[in-house]
Amino acid sequence: MSEQPFTTPPPLETERLILRPHRYTDFPIYEAMFQHPDFTRYTTGQPLPREDAWNKMIRHGGHWAMLGHGYWAIEDKASGDFIGEIGLADFKRAVTPSLDSMLEAGWGLVANAQGKGYAGEALRAILVWARTNFPDREIVCMVDPENGPSIKLAEKNGFHFWSTAKYKQYDTVLYKHNQKIDV
Repeated sequence: MSEQPFTTPPPLETERLILRPHRYTDFPIYEAMFQHPDFTRYTTGQPLPREDAWNKMIRHGGHWAMLGHGYWAIEDKASGDFIGEIGLADFKRAVTPSLDSMLEAGWGLVANAQGKGYAGEALRAILVWARTNFPDREIVCMVDPENGPSIKLAEKNGFHFWSTAKYKQYDTVLYKHNQKIDV
């Protein structure tokens, strides 16, 4: 558990993005994101019912309150629109090798925000934040082996292949971060 004083996501800003806490008003877009088949094929495996999407979004506040880290909402500075989320979590996943004591990075963008470099911009910001606030914690990410764009994003940002795993009924690959942050 973190000894950090963070109980809500500290705002982070990049050239084009604001990383901030999720808001109630984000939910319609959040729900649509988790019901889009192109998004869910690499995340939940199937579109989420409204209740499950809601529970997924509000659990982010619990991560921050209990652990001092969690997910940020990603806002496009130019439009003010919610375009996705990114963060560092502890989901207590039943997976081997174990991710216990590690920070699990994850990200997802709405369809019209993909392919514009937003995920890389946001990932670099949270990695700098993590290395400043949790310098001794390992950072990992779990990626669907068919999700080429997320694998490329992870590798471009200092993650290297660590292991294959089965999570629930899905094959997955695990990557570890190399500890060095290029800013």
